[in-house]
This record gives sequence, C-alpha cells and structure tokens, in this order.
Amino acid sequence: MTNTRRILGIDPGSRKTGFGVLDFASDRPTYVASGTVSSADGTFPDRLRQIFTAVSEIVTEYRPDVVAIESVFMHKNAGSALKLGHARSAALCATFGFDIDVYEYAPREIKQAIVGTGAASKEQVQHMVISLLNLDATPSPDAADALATALCHGHQYRVRSRLATREAGVLPQ
Repeated sequence: MTNTRRILGIDPGSRKTGFGVLDFASDRPTYVASGTVSSADGTFPDRLRQIFTAVSEIVTEYRPDVVAIESVFMHKNAGSALKLGHARSAALCATFGFDIDVYEYAPREIKQAIVGTGAASKEQVQHMVISLLNLDATPSPDAADALATALCHGHQYRVRSRLATREAGVLPQ
C-alpha cells in the first residue's frame, strides 16, 4: 500500500495567484486541480483579502498535507517586490489555521527541478508541467508555475526521504 501525500503549490502574485494541487503516491504525481485566483479589483488591502479568502477556501476543499510556495525574488522595482511579499504572506496566512507544513522554494530552484535550467521561461515551465503530468489542456502560466512548485516539492521530498532512510541504515525497497 502506498502513502499518498497531497501537495498544494502556490505561485503568489498581487493580481494573480496560481494554485496547483497534486497527489503524490511514491514517485508518481497525479493532477488534482489548478487555477488562478484573480485579485485585480479594489484597493490593495481588498486584493490581499481576496487572496487570503480564496486560498483558505482551496485548503478547505482540497485538504493538502503540505503547502509548497514560491519564495520572493528580487525585482528591479522594490515596490513590486514588497507587494509580492504581501500577497505571499496573505496566501501563507490562509494556511496557518489548518496545521499544514509549509516549504519554500526559490523560482530558480523550481525551474531547475522541472525544466533542468534555473533560467527557464514561463513557456518552458508550462510545457514541462503538461508533459510531466500528462495534461490534456494547458494551464494558465500562474497555475503552471504553482503546479511546478508542487512537483518540485514532491521530488525534493522523495530525495530527502531516501537520504534519511540511507542515513538511518535502512535499505531502500
């Protein structure tokens, strides 16, 4: 019997936040859901509230075991980086009431894990997400990034588990 872990990937944004839900049974990811939370209307605090509410509803509906979220990267514009950080915080805070482990991954780390290069384009990430998950339709760029984040965590978790098993002196099966 395999142990299935449900991972919620989040690609935060102040106007569009992508989400992707995957089930991992052993090494095999299975697509569950994905989409984009649009928060383009209203004042900035209103948009943050929309992100918080939507992510809370996603967690309530899909009950992930783990949340994997993209970390903030440095923008040329400090104001944009600050807004991204606020949006990321709104998404993270929405998960805190559910006692879920949270893992953070740098954008380059996610791209490296999914495409093989940390400098991959959004189109390359979308293409690999479609290929790795055998999807029939193309997810939006934000949803694809969120799915890539979930995939990255699933693969990192597998590697960490195998290393821990070897360090404990237990032979892998």
